[in-house]
Amino acid sequence: MPRLLAACAAILALLGSCAETQEGPPEKPNILFAIADDASFPHMGAYGTEWVNTPNFDRVARDGVLFWNAYTPNAKCAPSRAAILTGRNSWQLEAGANHMAFFPPEFKSYPEALGENGYFVGMTAKGWSPGIAVDAAGNARNLAGTPFDDRESDPPTSKMSRTDYAANFADFLATAPAGQPWAFWYGSREPHRAYEFRSGAELGGKSPADIEGVFDFWPDTETVRHDMLDYAYEIEYFDAHLGRILETLEEHGQLANTLVIVTSDNGMPFPRVKAQEYELSNHLPLAMMWLDGIPHPGRSIQDLVSFVDLAPTIVDAAGIAWDATGMQPAAGRSLLGVLRSDKEGRVEADRDHVLIGKERHDIGRPNDAGYPIRGIVQGDLLYLRNFAPERWPAGNPETGYLAVDASPTKTEILDLRRAGGETRFWELAFGKRGAEELYNIAEDPGCLNNLAGDLEYAPAKAELAARLVSELEAQGDPRMAGQEDYFEAFPVATRWAGYYEKFMAGEVDLATWILRSDIDPAMD
Repeated sequence: MPRLLAACAAILALLGSCAETQEGPPEKPNILFAIADDASFPHMGAYGTEWVNTPNFDRVARDGVLFWNAYTPNAKCAPSRAAILTGRNSWQLEAGANHMAFFPPEFKSYPEALGENGYFVGMTAKGWSPGIAVDAAGNARNLAGTPFDDRESDPPTSKMSRTDYAANFADFLATAPAGQPWAFWYGSREPHRAYEFRSGAELGGKSPADIEGVFDFWPDTETVRHDMLDYAYEIEYFDAHLGRILETLEEHGQLANTLVIVTSDNGMPFPRVKAQEYELSNHLPLAMMWLDGIPHPGRSIQDLVSFVDLAPTIVDAAGIAWDATGMQPAAGRSLLGVLRSDKEGRVEADRDHVLIGKERHDIGRPNDAGYPIRGIVQGDLLYLRNFAPERWPAGNPETGYLAVDASPTKTEILDLRRAGGETRFWELAFGKRGAEELYNIAEDPGCLNNLAGDLEYAPAKAELAARLVSELEAQGDPRMAGQEDYFEAFPVATRWAGYYEKFMAGEVDLATWILRSDIDPAMD
């Protein structure tokens, strides 16, 4: 009997050993990418902002990793999303650098690559937008996945989207084949303009006094404070749908092996923020949770990370070699090492800077011209190079400064100037700028004190400018090769192409595009 038991034990041990050696690779994670539309850092509860209530973003941060220094390369919807989807900077995406563009067929997105490598891929609401994306044969492309948009809801205000994002995700999950990994893009339309004025107070129970402080580049008025509360209320709507999606995952037992990434595409839709390249324009919230894949959750990360790092992170987590995706070489690199580290604060020392910039955003200048910028954030400093300082950075005055969304705050600033009173806010929001800007964003996050001409900062400015040019040249930026008109030669992919010329000829009704109050008669 003892010999028989020993033999059985040996056989069982051998079988166990064989089972271990025959075991396949770990189960591929699901990917949930949740993106708010126009929400700035630090306007999530996890960052300490008390007038915005985001328990579900906070949960992702608590049970995962919270990034304190995440930046988009380009603070506008379509080009920012293009960087997320491709892992490439704007100046590496040809027409994809622009807002309202024809997306180049040769640049594959990470959802397309995942779909070709065994993933079931879907999305709801806003993916890459606005613009037109087709393949080389002219067939429409869904860069963020197959749309799931059938479900509608009754939102708290008439200005919010009727899309029931969470219900659409539930439909997607019900459709996903059993045992197949999936990737889903939750593209909220909040807190994009427009808002129902005073909804934050009247529906959200908020008070203007709740706001810790109005940024110094806006007037501190009740109107502006209510505008900020309405913005906060819409962020909370985005967060509520995120919570419902997480609950659905828990109910189906799929939360643990899902990499959840939550962020925004660009800064808040207010003057001097969205569509510019300042600290509050490009600095965005970012949290990631993967219960099965992040061994040391609850960490805060201070590394400077860029949106061009997101596609490489997702592809890496999926266990797919970048070269096997058919995607163009990425400018970013995977954050998987940061996620799996046991460190917090600064984890990878070489993540010490990010590049930012823009080309054409909105219409409203002659010949649909943009306001080209390149910049670098390193340490406490932000350096910007404005390549066409003779242009109006927020769009031409006579067409309504169309790079700034219509809003009570925008109107408040313009009204102050019309009344012959305070002009400082107008200068900061709409006025022309110098060729170079330099800010200490640790001391001056509003970017009010331009240090570009300060002799004390001259060595630091020179160092940043040299590093910026060197890296842009290495990345093949056409502007570094003297191709000043390269990005402006690409057509606008909407019926608003040539808007300035049509407006000046009296061929368009301005009221169909912006509020009449946004026009600045002093600049006609």
